[in-house]
Amino acid sequence: MAKKKKVYKEYLFVDGYNIINAWSELRELNKLNLAVGRNKLIEIMAEYQSFTGIKVIIVFDAHLVKGNTGKKETFLDIDIVYTKEHETADSYIEKSVSKLIRNKKVRVATSDWAEQQIILGRGATRISARELEIESKRVKNNISKKKEKLKETNNRDTIEDIIESDIVKKLQKLRQDM
Repeated sequence: MAKKKKVYKEYLFVDGYNIINAWSELRELNKLNLAVGRNKLIEIMAEYQSFTGIKVIIVFDAHLVKGNTGKKETFLDIDIVYTKEHETADSYIEKSVSKLIRNKKVRVATSDWAEQQIILGRGATRISARELEIESKRVKNNISKKKEKLKETNNRDTIEDIIESDIVKKLQKLRQDM
């Protein structure tokens, strides 16, 4: 049986190298190894997508790679696009925004001012690299809080520890009345 494709109401296109070069953590990883920086961005965006329900598409420039025909893959449920020769991430994102904007809410993460103006003109909204970094850290913090709360809930010994005290009192009264 084929896996049912999830339908998203909102999409976030991420200009991969623009974000990597804007975030100090990713920039440092990128200096060590290009793939390490990319993989860390993918990991961060996978958490973001999972928590927010917003479909993330990361687009990496490969337009200067001779003979490159482009590549699309999915990793950690994130769509990753490497553009073809002579196609920039910006042009790929612009075309994609034009197709999706009719039915979906679309945001583009880039700090490229010219690109922001173009995508705004096409009806999408923009989020700067800095804003995305803040938002992704907030999401990571919320995930940590949720994990901690689950951990606390799982460590409780009795039902009285899990349910509200007023409900416990009502249940005790019911037991007494029987």
